[in-house]
Amino acid sequence: MAYRHPERDQIRIEDVLAALGSPVRLAAVRVLDGGGEHNCTSVLAVLGVTAKSTMTHHWRVLRDSGVIWQRPSGRENLLSLRREDLDARYPGLLGAILHGAQSDDAVRAVSEPAAGAISA
Repeated sequence: MAYRHPERDQIRIEDVLAALGSPVRLAAVRVLDGGGEHNCTSVLAVLGVTAKSTMTHHWRVLRDSGVIWQRPSGRENLLSLRREDLDARYPGLLGAILHGAQSDDAVRAVSEPAAGAISA
């Protein structure tokens, strides 16, 4: 199965922002930001997601918005981040979003009590 991906000039900011507005999709993009190609199963494992059917929808949204490349390889699909295309189209956008997500994680880690902690 060949997937359809938008050309670089067809990537629209509203589609990218909508795709990255989902915490699950944003987490998947953060995994893919490490570079290279990742098979779907390895990304699911990192995310702690077991429902492949749910992720199929998320992959489609990310692919259709131009955020990821997805290609079949045997019985698996390989995923990679379209960082170069996104940076060319919207310089700094993806980096700012990923940095903001990382900063939000740090704030949550500091402000939320640890599991089992006793609050006063």
